[in-house]
Amino acid sequence: MERPQIMEKIEDLRGINSVKVKEASEAGQKIVGMYCVFSPQEIAMAAGAIPVSLCGTSNDPIEAAEQELPRNLCPLIKSSYGFAITDKCPFFYFADTLLAETTCDGKKKMYELMGKIKPMHLMNLPQSADGEENLELWKKEMIRFKEHLEDQFKVEITNDSLREAIKLANREREVMKKVHQINARKPAPMTGMDMMKAQWIKGFNIEKEEGIRLMEALLEEVESNLSKLTDGEEGPRILLTGVPVGIGSEKVIQIIEESGGKVVALENCTGYKGLDVMVDETKDPIEALAEKYLSTPCSCMYNNQGRLDLIKRMAEEYQVDGVLDLTWQACHTYNIESYFVREFVKEELNLPFLQIETDYSQSDTGQLKLRIEAFLETAEKN
Repeated sequence: MERPQIMEKIEDLRGINSVKVKEASEAGQKIVGMYCVFSPQEIAMAAGAIPVSLCGTSNDPIEAAEQELPRNLCPLIKSSYGFAITDKCPFFYFADTLLAETTCDGKKKMYELMGKIKPMHLMNLPQSADGEENLELWKKEMIRFKEHLEDQFKVEITNDSLREAIKLANREREVMKKVHQINARKPAPMTGMDMMKAQWIKGFNIEKEEGIRLMEALLEEVESNLSKLTDGEEGPRILLTGVPVGIGSEKVIQIIEESGGKVVALENCTGYKGLDVMVDETKDPIEALAEKYLSTPCSCMYNNQGRLDLIKRMAEEYQVDGVLDLTWQACHTYNIESYFVREFVKEELNLPFLQIETDYSQSDTGQLKLRIEAFLETAEKN
């Protein structure tokens, strides 16, 4: 199938928004930088600020980060810090304040160093998503963040402004979810690389309405070309689960598809994970935000059954032939949890499974290619 023409415009979005964030800052617009899918963007939006994702998926600034951080640390953490200290991420550079979160020990300690560069607010994430006590703790953290922005920006965040922000963010999630779900068709009309780019770029959109319109246009173009699809055009259909992936850290997706496979679904937090649950627009906004974000099935949570449930639903909906679990080196939560994912995929779903542990460099691509090709052969026979 032909590649959607609008993907060229989507690929240009980050560069365009690099200019737009500069213009917004110079015009007096407040910018809130965020790293994590647990970050409640709606609270920043309700404060009249622009929430932006911060850079952390490239190998380029890691050498600079290793002047202060240990080499045997997660590449995502090193890349994030490297971008911060080298001023090579315009979204970080123009951010007025940063939102950090206690998802893992490595990020938590890195944030201590990063907090010397920019004003920062830390949200204390519960260790488990289960139990009323954890929801109450997370609601208090939502309120603390709200109060931080009110104090930092000298504004009042009202329930009405929160509700408006929730509606807009839900609209964005809905269209991104529809884009992802179009690959449940067989054969899938989008490559995994294009799906990753379309999903990953949403965090860098300065103007959400424009981003929504662009995703709607992508949907329209892909759906208009469905008649051109014919059976047998794709290889083994793969569900990618595990750590977040973006431009600069996409080598595993690239190897899968160059080797004849098709990444039809991205369970990770730069893919479907943050789109699965909407914010309940009928409830108290703080409570609704707390419920939505705490439901995120991240490996940092104790007893993360929600991730296995999501993998099962996606494996069935997307009719996958195998599951590949991607783990960054020194990401202990995802690495340990891979044991449970492996058991679940093999015993409950009866699907081929492969775990890849790697970093952002290209040094192991030859070895990865051999392992992935063998995995795809098994998946094709499944």
